[in-house]
This record gives sequence, C-alpha cells and structure tokens, in this order.
Amino acid sequence: MKKYSLLIALAIVIGAVSSSFIFADKTNEEVTISEVVDQSGLEWFSDFQKANEVSKKTGKPIFGFFTGSDWCGWCTRLKQNVFSKAAFIKWAKEEVILLELDFPRRTQLPANIVKQNRELAQLFKVRGYPTVWIFNTVKNAQTKQVSINAWGSTGYPQGAVAGKEELKFLADMERIFATQKK
Repeated sequence: MKKYSLLIALAIVIGAVSSSFIFADKTNEEVTISEVVDQSGLEWFSDFQKANEVSKKTGKPIFGFFTGSDWCGWCTRLKQNVFSKAAFIKWAKEEVILLELDFPRRTQLPANIVKQNRELAQLFKVRGYPTVWIFNTVKNAQTKQVSINAWGSTGYPQGAVAGKEELKFLADMERIFATQKK
C-alpha cells in the first residue's frame, strides 16, 4: 500500500512539474496584454505600438513610465502618492497616453515586451527608476522613418510637501509641456 501511495505521489509531482514547464513555454510566447485599466480608471498600455497608435489618433503625447514594479520602492511611492490622486488622474486622462515600461525582477514578461522595454530604456538613456519621459513620434514624409521627439523627463517629485507630491509632479509636467507647441 505504501508503494502505491508513493508511486501516486511521485506521479502527481512529475505531472505538476511537467505541466509547469508547459505553462512556462506558453508565457515566453510573444503575446502582450496591450492595455490595463487600473483601479483608478486610468488606461495603461504595455505595448509601445498600441500606445503610439492611440497617441497618433488623439494627438496626445506618450507618458512613458519606466518602473521596476515588483522591486522599486520609489516606483511604488510614485504610484501611491501621485498616480492614484484625483488631480493626476484627471490630468492624465485629458493630456497623455500612459505607457508602462516595466523591469520586474520576480515577474516574467513576454519576450517581445522585455525587448521593447530594454530598447526604449537604452534610447532614453534611463539610469534609474522611476523615470517618466513625455514624448511623441514623428514620421518623416520622405523617408517614412519614425523618430522619437522627446519632450522631457522627470522622476519622483523630490522636495515636494508630504501628501502633496502630485502637485509638484504635475507642475513638473506642465514645465515639460510648456517646451512644446500644441
């Protein structure tokens, strides 16, 4: 009886392990969850191409949020102290297309998103997290090449009054927007 119990337990373990490999293979496929609506109602894209399409349709620039969602304390604070506040939510819905460029350590992203995020971080020369870049793309009519028009960047609103971080962050955003003609 003990041999059968042991064999059944071993079969269950082997089945579980092999099914986890099958699941792992599926997570490496080039699939994306292109947009997520968070609890505040903000629509966040993870796919640059999708965000860019919406940016072109609406005429709004892209708000590129470079984050380490599962390890970066300042990123978490930025989400809690700025992105979840009513003033930011209202501003973001009216002014920008939100793009999250995540660099998690414990969560595995699809390979195409990892590649996309790494390339954009290199392009923008991101050196720390959180970093937010405001930008749009411009297509050359003759060459048909697309280039990025970087407006400016910021990070966590250092020196802000505790509990009012969103106000300093939005003031920083307005300074960035003032450099561009709409």
